[in-house]
Amino acid sequence: MDRGKSKIIFVLVLILSSMLYAHVDWNFPERCEKFDSPQSRSGFDSLNVRFIGNWPFGPSFALAYDSTRQLVFCGSGGGVYILDVSNPSNPVKTSEKIHTRGLVCGLFYEAINQQLYIAAGQGGFEIWDVSNASAPDKLCYYFTPGYAREVYVTGCYAYVADDFAGLRIINISNPQDPYEEGYCATPSIAMGVYVLDSFAYVADFDAGLRIINVSMPFSPYEQSYYETPGYSYDVYASDSYAYVANGYFGLRIINVSDLSSPYEEGYYITPDLACCVYVSGIYAYLADWDAGGIWIVNISDPSSPYEEGYYDTQGHTDEVYVSGDYAYAADYTAGLRIVNVSDPSLPYEQGYFDTPGHAHGIYVVGSHALIADGYSGMRIVDISNPFMPYEQGYWNTPNIARDVYVSDGYAYVADYAAGLRIIDISNYSSPYEQGYYNTPGHAEEVYVSGITAFIADGDSGLRIINISDPSFPYEEGYYDTQFWAEGVYVRDSYAYVADDFDGLRIINVSDPSCPYEQGYYDTPGSAEAVYVSGIYAFVADGSSGLRIINISDPTLPYEEGYYDTPGYTWYLYVSGNYAYVADDGAGLRIIDISNLSSPYEVGYYNTPGIARGVYFSDNYVYVVDDRLGLQIYEFYGGGIEENIVTVYSGLELLNNPVKSNIELALHLTDKSRKIVFELYNILGQRVRSYVVSGSENSKVYLSTEGISAGVYFLKSDNKTMSKPLKVVIIK
Repeated sequence: MDRGKSKIIFVLVLILSSMLYAHVDWNFPERCEKFDSPQSRSGFDSLNVRFIGNWPFGPSFALAYDSTRQLVFCGSGGGVYILDVSNPSNPVKTSEKIHTRGLVCGLFYEAINQQLYIAAGQGGFEIWDVSNASAPDKLCYYFTPGYAREVYVTGCYAYVADDFAGLRIINISNPQDPYEEGYCATPSIAMGVYVLDSFAYVADFDAGLRIINVSMPFSPYEQSYYETPGYSYDVYASDSYAYVANGYFGLRIINVSDLSSPYEEGYYITPDLACCVYVSGIYAYLADWDAGGIWIVNISDPSSPYEEGYYDTQGHTDEVYVSGDYAYAADYTAGLRIVNVSDPSLPYEQGYFDTPGHAHGIYVVGSHALIADGYSGMRIVDISNPFMPYEQGYWNTPNIARDVYVSDGYAYVADYAAGLRIIDISNYSSPYEQGYYNTPGHAEEVYVSGITAFIADGDSGLRIINISDPSFPYEEGYYDTQFWAEGVYVRDSYAYVADDFDGLRIINVSDPSCPYEQGYYDTPGSAEAVYVSGIYAFVADGSSGLRIINISDPTLPYEEGYYDTPGYTWYLYVSGNYAYVADDGAGLRIIDISNLSSPYEVGYYNTPGIARGVYFSDNYVYVVDDRLGLQIYEFYGGGIEENIVTVYSGLELLNNPVKSNIELALHLTDKSRKIVFELYNILGQRVRSYVVSGSENSKVYLSTEGISAGVYFLKSDNKTMSKPLKVVIIK
């Protein structure tokens, strides 16, 4: 985002601190970001908020292919498109009904049973029956203890590259009831996995290639390893070689004919960052992230590979899959690209399918949610059934759709470098552009009042556009704020502008042709958005959380109260006694503002991605979650509704929240071992200890009688339980 130098420095510091906390390296491509990687598996942590449904589509990271039916399974954000590619020049969407809870990082298709296996990041591992491509059916999900990045299936087992939790081996003999058979920790971050014969080859980021013996799935062990010079993202094994996509060190070809002593046979350096590899015949096809394309390397002589050809795709190529004459590329915000590789020296694009992009803004009207979706323009989602929303139409704006406002049958889109776009949505299935006005700055947000559209235009401040004739809008006036106009809210004769590091600016717009500043309040953080209710302006103030400004006298506004949210506050919506906050890194936060001088948090939901926008309508909270599209939640002020079920290897927390007993399922091999559990309150004080006997498959019940309602943490001496379990007790 183009901001001033101070803004850029601040954001870089914020990102760097987040990355260090999550053990992230700057060299990760987008597919490997760990901003949303949990440090333990606790499902989706929440308080007083329940997940309802989602339309989770976003950038494309993963692919699988059914050669018999000529279907491509295209991972898109937190969903999967099923595409008929029988005509490669014109892929046709068959279904968008596969919705996952986390980012789709890896896909594996099993043709025999027509099942799709999904590594869904924070959402763990899922199995879908896709025998009916137009009506896929979810068979199960399984929360792995880490962050599921890639999956490979053979026989009765799914092998999951599970981030910091290493290689997890899931028994899928009954696809409706999977369980962990065994696991093998790796020294770094398990990014990719390929299984050949009785060995799993794991791309383990800065620990190179790890070769795991899985002949006994319940007791896998490391056979050997080879430390590649770069960061290992992906691996493909064939015959006596393992081909490693090794980041900035390109393709590394490892000879594994002697599994106890692997060595490098040859290598080829791609122009940028090699993050995926697929081998077919004498060619290795590499997805080269920032170079944006497919690099075809001749490996007929593994000791001396060379470039045969390449194709520069539209976006950032993240994954590549080859079948016959075609290479299918997951191309991030450019969706699916189909490249003809019948002549590897002269590949060319045969067809494409655009997937959605990064969700920025949202407006709900009736049974439809309109999403400002970055490079993918405006998406229109039917939410009449909030449990299963679907896309009804879209309009691809020229630049980056940042915000949308709906009024009288038109959607007004703030399109960053392309200004105000006015879209006729009288027919949701076939929207079209009615008119536009290209503002001089960078359109961040739009608010419509009567015949006027007010644009927060970044470095050009507030722009006032007359839209009395939507076909021919024109600028009526403007006011150049001090820094960067991020957000705007209009009421009566005032436009309230969130002006980044200059806080809240109050602009008198009673005469739109001659606006002037009436007053201001310099908030302590970075003002990103503003919402006005009554005599108060509620400001999303970045790292300083929610600020509540009294504007009863617009010339002398002052702070009435504040609540410092745990993340970075991007956006907010106020309704009744609650402020609904989109909090980067901390998801949806719900703040009780009935006492404005002392607001407090009454609910939250840690969304799977990065919460960018929020809207409240008819008891539902709609959150746009960056790469994971639209998430729909329900807020219950009176009690906990969402289950926070936690899974560790050998241990499951079966009920959460808890009323009378904490219910645990044990799957331990040492049947005689006693396990000690200790329950702590939020002050770190131990309130109760339990001693139970371990068994192979049993349930135990830990009584909470006499313990007051609240949030507690359950610790154990079980080595598989790496962090305390959060337990919510209700009465």
